[in-house]
Amino acid sequence: MSVDVKICGISTPAAMSAAVTGGAAFVGLVFYPPSPRSVTPEQAAPLAALVPEGIVKTGLLVDADDATIAAILKEVPLDLLQLHGSETPERAAAIKARFGVRVMKVLKLHQESDLAAVEPYLGVVDRLLFDAKPPAEMKNTLPGGNALSFDWSILAGKTWPLPWMLAGGLTADNLAEAVAVTGAPALDISSGVEDAPGRKNPEKIRAFLAAAKAL
Repeated sequence: MSVDVKICGISTPAAMSAAVTGGAAFVGLVFYPPSPRSVTPEQAAPLAALVPEGIVKTGLLVDADDATIAAILKEVPLDLLQLHGSETPERAAAIKARFGVRVMKVLKLHQESDLAAVEPYLGVVDRLLFDAKPPAEMKNTLPGGNALSFDWSILAGKTWPLPWMLAGGLTADNLAEAVAVTGAPALDISSGVEDAPGRKNPEKIRAFLAAAKAL
């Protein structure tokens, strides 16, 4: 099966070039200042300009208000807004209605019962992304990009009436297993292609994309 890949947290032209030439279907820009991967709208604009038509330019937001979103979209022509905070279905619908941009909601999973959170977003958002829920004892974690995975078997055999992605602790070494267990049609990777938090390695990006192509 072919699997789409999103390279998230891109902050340099070299990383963006590796994602684009390597065949990423999605590229992600992080607009969340506490993250080591965060970029300002002014920094993101020239990066987005490197992305050809057909690759989905995604902006990661964490409980952003309308003014923040408007300021980002004024500088950066995003195709998809990734809601990585505690945005409710109502908030997701309001963002989509106001800005006319597709929306992907991130849901954090630890156990099967966490999947109950999916239902309210169906018919509201355009995509779902499943990431690992940080354990309670991990203080001050970021909303994503923590190199944590979860028990992939809780997604085995599950289907939803909209596209979805798998994130959390993925690397070139485990992506085949992740896809085999979950049936994920798309993968989202950030820390797994870095040398240090926020420092993307173009060679690791190319290797991950090649491994996904080889499935």
